[in-house]
Amino acid sequence: MAELWRLQVLTPGKTLLDVAGVRWVQAQLADGGGIGIRPGHAPLLAETVAAPLRYADDAGEHELALAAGILQIERGHVTIFTSGLAQTAKVSGDVRFDRLARALLTTLRARPQEVPDDDQKQA
Repeated sequence: MAELWRLQVLTPGKTLLDVAGVRWVQAQLADGGGIGIRPGHAPLLAETVAAPLRYADDAGEHELALAAGILQIERGHVTIFTSGLAQTAKVSGDVRFDRLARALLTTLRARPQEVPDDDQKQA
């Protein structure tokens, strides 16, 4: 059987998460990339950004939104030192689409000579 991990998420004042039997962990690093941690991963010390931390154990997959912090990987042990939970607001796909559409229209209206309106198309 594959080696299982112990995952801890610690703040200066308390332990946010302490789970044994973790199969994998995914986190976002400050260099812009993500990292997947599985059994046999080399030791590492890295900076993380505010983003969801994902992990899986026997109960399934889990996600925890964390503030930026430090990730430490040691044999069989993953520890994240953070200031706490991230304050995230989920934005629906419809809201993102509306924002994108408004930005596109604003850009197009700023350059009317490049984009013909409906009256110019029919002439």
